[in-house]
Amino acid sequence: MTTMPDQSNHPKVGLFVTCLADMFRPSVAFATVKLLEAAGCQVEVPEKQTCCGQPAYNSGDRATTAEIARQTIEAFDGYEYVVGPSGSCIGMLHYYPDLFEQNDPWKIRALDLKARAFEITQFLTDIVNFDQIVAQYEGTITYHDSCSGLRQLGVKQQPRQLLSKVDNLTLNEMEEAETCCGFGGTFCVKYPDISNRMVSNKTQYISDSGADTLVGGDLGCLLNMAGKLKREGKSIQARHVVEILAGMTDTPAIGEAEYELAKAL
Repeated sequence: MTTMPDQSNHPKVGLFVTCLADMFRPSVAFATVKLLEAAGCQVEVPEKQTCCGQPAYNSGDRATTAEIARQTIEAFDGYEYVVGPSGSCIGMLHYYPDLFEQNDPWKIRALDLKARAFEITQFLTDIVNFDQIVAQYEGTITYHDSCSGLRQLGVKQQPRQLLSKVDNLTLNEMEEAETCCGFGGTFCVKYPDISNRMVSNKTQYISDSGADTLVGGDLGCLLNMAGKLKREGKSIQARHVVEILAGMTDTPAIGEAEYELAKAL
């Protein structure tokens, strides 16, 4: 059943852009804004936001992570919701309360931020009950469930529910869609051989699905798998789910423009 957004309510949303969208794929941030505004939200992008702190957290640098957390908490003060196109980065915001002692005033503020922070497909389906997707995609996709979105935030059916509204799109599920791609932030740096084995398995499952496009909700995973697909000579494209949901697929797929440029040099 199609659900109309409550036009009398325009929640104020702070967009958590994420580093990878900012530096490698700005179209993901613009597509996220388009979807949020279609859902009736007032969207702002706080300038004080930086990295979520995940690289420091994964490296055991708790002090730096706490410093970043305090800045992020202040940057998103006053917003009813904080929404980002990444289960991984939003998941990091959910770890913030663990960085502060029980009697530290920042713990209460971190818990408040956690309660307001959502991955984009989770926010659209579970919070504002939006499904008025106006988009079409001529092709067959397969969907990768990223670890943080799936295991930490419970994002599984939400992107598939929204993708089912895209005209002409066919979804072929791959084997082991929920298995890690081997990126894992600093994991791929610490354990490159294991990481390469994992992404090799993943690209085989993607290829076996018969899809022409790999879709996911985290740019880290998508960049990792898109690079491996290219190195293997496979012609499968990779796109973030919001680009398809927002009907913004007129730009080259992830890594395509850079790959063509590198071949020309």
